[in-house]
Amino acid sequence: MRPFQFNNQPRAGGFRFGPGGISPFIKLMLISNGVLYLIQYLHPPLTTALGLTPARFFSEFPNLFYQPLTYMFLHGGFGHIFFNMFVLWMFGTEIERTWGSRNFGRFYLLAGLAGALLTMTINPGQPFPVIGASAAIYGMLMAYWIMFPNRLLYIYFLFPLKVKYAIPGMMLLGFLFSGGNVAHWAHLGGALFGLAYLKLDWRWMRLGRKIKDYRYQRQSAKLEKNRHQAQDIMKRVDTILDKINEVGIDNISKADRKFLEEASSKLADKQIKD
Repeated sequence: MRPFQFNNQPRAGGFRFGPGGISPFIKLMLISNGVLYLIQYLHPPLTTALGLTPARFFSEFPNLFYQPLTYMFLHGGFGHIFFNMFVLWMFGTEIERTWGSRNFGRFYLLAGLAGALLTMTINPGQPFPVIGASAAIYGMLMAYWIMFPNRLLYIYFLFPLKVKYAIPGMMLLGFLFSGGNVAHWAHLGGALFGLAYLKLDWRWMRLGRKIKDYRYQRQSAKLEKNRHQAQDIMKRVDTILDKINEVGIDNISKADRKFLEEASSKLADKQIKD
């Protein structure tokens, strides 16, 4: 299956292939994945060294700590890398332009790590390596599915289908017809991460705003309380100073003297803190 994007705000002719130019992070991924695939082709042992092998990861821990990251830059054949990079460009470009390269890059790598984590959790004794960017790709597809559910895709240039139907269909077909050597747990881990990242992100953003608002309200209330206290202190200080002008400082009470000393100390301390 090859999905092709339809532009909901068409220019001349109303149809275009793909999302346009290559965004910065995706360009980096295309180059790094391509270079490592070429090195794999010339030096096959690289697959064993950098692929994620759960059994070796745990038995040799922490020596292979890098495998949950490096596995997503390796691929098992030209078709594997071509399809992953094609889908990354096709769907990831618009997300990167919306989020920014740094945020999208962090999301992409975390989705790949989530795929590795679920694989190691479900199959900790797996003796053969898992490779491929598919976990990160599945996470990205979930993000696109949530962000642009009504965007139209043209399957084989002919059949229009909304994203909210097309992407689950692609994932289901991939699961049913991909064969037994596919890392389905990695795919699932990436997809679940993509779903959780966007859904929980909205919730935590709202919670974060509430926490900030609460802190601001507390700080404002504290400042208002301090302002009133300072005003009350200054009123009494003015009263005592008026009394001093009338009878002299030697004739004011001990309580007034003590209050002047404490007021001076409090006001000086407040100025230092402010």
